[in-house]
Amino acid sequence: MCPHTPPCPAPSAPDREAAHTIVSHPEQGWSLLCNGVVIFDDTGELLPDGACIAPHRPTDLAAFDRPRAVGMGLGHGGQAPAA
Repeated sequence: MCPHTPPCPAPSAPDREAAHTIVSHPEQGWSLLCNGVVIFDDTGELLPDGACIAPHRPTDLAAFDRPRAVGMGLGHGGQAPAA
């Protein structure tokens, strides 16, 4: 049972990562939340029932899915400029 007020989200809740951290091991890359969820630095999760949530960083987009920065157009003929 969660002792916090308001209580931490359940492990099955979409906002489960908002639970209080009760054990943190940054040198090992993981933390245990009050609801029993283990979160990892790569944003992966291990739920109390043993289910795994794959890492889900918003930066994990393929290069072609990212908007091109202003001024980063391709060079002559659609080719990137030589380095």
